[in-house]
Amino acid sequence: MNLRYKLFTAFLGLIIIPLFILGMIMFFVTYNSIEKKYSQQTEYSLKAISYSISSVFKDMNNVTDNGIATSVFHMALSADDPSKQDLTDAEQLSLNASQRNFRSLLYNHPSISYAFLYNFNGKGSSEIVSVFNKENFRTLPYDKFKGSALYQEVMKLNGVPKWLAPHEYPELTGTEAVFTQIRLVKELSFFEDIGILVVQIKNWEFESIFRNLKIGDSNQKVSFMLVNDDGMILLDPDRKLDGQDFQSFTAKNITFKEGFQSFKTQFDGEKSILSVYHLKEYPWSLVSITSWGSLSREVTVFARWFVGVIFLCFLAAVIFNLFFMNRITGGIAVIVRFMRRVEDGDLTTRVEEKGNDEMTLLAKGFNDLMDKINGLFNRIHLEQRRKNQAEMRVLQAQIKPHFLFNTLESINVLAVQNEGRKVSEMVYRLASILRISIQDRDEITLEEEVTHLRNYLDIQKFRFEDVFDYEIDIQEGLMGCGILKLTLQPLVENSIQHGFEGIGYKGKVTVKGWEDRGNLILQIEDNGIGMTPAQLSMFQYMVHESAEQAGQNQEHGIHPERRGLGVRSVADRIRIEYGDRYGIFICASPGEGTIIQCVIPKYGQGEDHYAKSIIG
Repeated sequence: MNLRYKLFTAFLGLIIIPLFILGMIMFFVTYNSIEKKYSQQTEYSLKAISYSISSVFKDMNNVTDNGIATSVFHMALSADDPSKQDLTDAEQLSLNASQRNFRSLLYNHPSISYAFLYNFNGKGSSEIVSVFNKENFRTLPYDKFKGSALYQEVMKLNGVPKWLAPHEYPELTGTEAVFTQIRLVKELSFFEDIGILVVQIKNWEFESIFRNLKIGDSNQKVSFMLVNDDGMILLDPDRKLDGQDFQSFTAKNITFKEGFQSFKTQFDGEKSILSVYHLKEYPWSLVSITSWGSLSREVTVFARWFVGVIFLCFLAAVIFNLFFMNRITGGIAVIVRFMRRVEDGDLTTRVEEKGNDEMTLLAKGFNDLMDKINGLFNRIHLEQRRKNQAEMRVLQAQIKPHFLFNTLESINVLAVQNEGRKVSEMVYRLASILRISIQDRDEITLEEEVTHLRNYLDIQKFRFEDVFDYEIDIQEGLMGCGILKLTLQPLVENSIQHGFEGIGYKGKVTVKGWEDRGNLILQIEDNGIGMTPAQLSMFQYMVHESAEQAGQNQEHGIHPERRGLGVRSVADRIRIEYGDRYGIFICASPGEGTIIQCVIPKYGQGEDHYAKSIIG
């Protein structure tokens, strides 16, 4: 990473990213704080609504208590004609003082909608006594009401008022969204059960309670409703969800239990905060539903502003990096690029010197240094090339005397035996071998190398006619390739001298050649005695024996002359000429023969194979 990117990364890592992380932490803390504080505020509001609702119920309880205490309901139930006890239709003069006071109380109370009595002692039309009339309302017959579970519950309460919410018992209270009080009426003298009072109150007072209460900002989307413990919506001031199942609007399973609970969830497809407060002494819960979008609007606006500021800071950093840091890091980057070109081997590269600042001095120093390095490199390269050439000449000059002596001795034997044709052929082949060995050229064609190898093998066949056979299989298209002279013959010689020594069968040497991925592969395979791992370990590249090692070889019967242009000499010559990517590879095991592969670059005679090997 260059200096410009480092500075830019430092600006991001030390300023922009910490600011972004800090902003995100503040955002989420504020998010959670809003939910927590709003839940607390909602709890107070729901408790206030609960108190207002309880006050309405207590007020109505006091009204009906007054009616029982003044025997108004007792007189209505025990009258000769119960059907004429409706206080709304009776003449003021026909009522006694208790009835007049109670009717005044009823008229003055703003919430009462309807009131009637079930008469335990009445028959027929006298079973239901209307106290406060209501149009278009049909009262549930007494015999049906008596068979309901609600009747049994009212009897068990023994005079304590029982309140019914809208939609809980529509067969008794009707379909309007009104609350109904139902209680047992006793005769005060003997505490005898004489009837059941049913009083309905208007719902507008409850609606005013919900309507006048707002939580937080007036722009917040908040709605309230009353839900019973079974999850049915009893009262929705907006009249949209009355009588429906509350659970069908939210995926969260809600249990309406004692106390207060608040959580964030989806309600009617919108993310909202649901707050639930269970009313004391009643099987109902007040529910507040607040849209999270309207509640978190300010936080969202803050987050957008924060992201905008961060983006502007990032944009300013980019502009600063482009227009100002480039002036500082541009020159350094240029020098670094030229240094990398030098690393890749281009020693001729130079930095343009312009300006008069410190970067110009740095460029001038770089150019001076490269001039010195280039001169030293050229001198070392020339000396190394001369050294390699000298080593190769020494290696090529190591012609085995014993081979020459043995060949001349064989020629002498043939001459004594008057084998003139064979003598002539052997002399011709020996002359060809010597001609290639002593000529100044280091490189010949593969065809010439194969001819040299055939001459050598034919001479050895004259000497050891029944010891081995040979086969040469090299593609014709490869014969024009360049190769170091005396590459194949020493490898084949190694197979004949060491591979077939002491075998009880006829040996065979096979020489093959092919091209593989731009390389020339030459393989020499024999079916001789093979080699042990210890013998394989003796073949090491570019290793010179010390005097002590030479003495050890003498003790083990390994004469230095037998090495000659052997396997290791060929390997060293290939490494010196072509580089470390090339050489020979030996595969052998005792009794299984030996395979030697020689890998060199494929090139035509006279081509710049050294450069080709570097590129490869």
